Amino acid sequence: MDTATLTRKANLLHLTSLSLAEGMRNGSFRSLYKGRGIDFRGVREYFDGDDVRAIDWNVTARMGRPFVKQYDEERDLNVLLLIDVSSSMRSGSAKKSRLELAVECASLMTLAAYHNSSPVGAIIFDGKIQFNCPPAAGHDQVMLLLSQFEKISETSSNGSVLDTALLAAQRILKKKTLIMIFSDFRTSSWGQPFGHLCQRNDVVAARITDTLDELIPPVGSIPFSDPESGRRMILPTDSSKFRRMWREDNEQRMEQWKHECLRHGGYPMTIQTGTDPLRELTRFFLAREQ
Repeated sequence: MDTATLTRKANLLHLTSLSLAEGMRNGSFRSLYKGRGIDFRGVREYFDGDDVRAIDWNVTARMGRPFVKQYDEERDLNVLLLIDVSSSMRSGSAKKSRLELAVECASLMTLAAYHNSSPVGAIIFDGKIQFNCPPAAGHDQVMLLLSQFEKISETSSNGSVLDTALLAAQRILKKKTLIMIFSDFRTSSWGQPFGHLCQRNDVVAARITDTLDELIPPVGSIPFSDPESGRRMILPTDSSKFRRMWREDNEQRMEQWKHECLRHGGYPMTIQTGTDPLRELTRFFLAREQ
């Protein structure tokens, strides 16, 4: 994609990401904001309990009563995005696949970070690490990430090295960071490195789901194919017992995943294909604030 086309697409996302940026600033993750300096804002009258070292003695002498200096602290928020582009992410029953939804979420988060003057980076992975960039601030960084999101190929290698991506995140991060993982979490061995990241960072596990994960329509005996292994089998969707087992299996896997996230101190959230990613992300940050 050429620069002009990419810029136009970024501009389309620009306005929609503003409300997400506000949610990021006001949500409970504001504890991650790190001071970069202080700016003098003005003075106000002294109240009991104020630090006497903040008294502005020149103004106090002129006004005949004590005044204290006030400062605004500049803040930024380090953001790192992990995007799963494995074969299973290319499935979905809505207009957008899981992968397309994940890429749109990552694009919105990138622009929201830019609006907040926050450094942002990304790790893109499938069966191996495809792209690895530590958080940085500025327009050039945003355009680099958006161009990488656009270049995600139509084909991918089998498997999802989420565990390797989490380990890579540990290596590149230098300070406490808000980490957003966009994946279907159809992989194993990610719990331990996830827990290590949670010890020093706020980690959001955004699981991309689809209605077919839970409810499968009764359309007869039809062939299914595993996008990762290529294994094919005929499933009896007309069977009420089969549909119940399908639903119960999904519920069990979701509960196990949520338990694993919470056990390690992460924040589980789900985003379903067919929903508005901006609304879901904004709702999540507002819920954290409340």
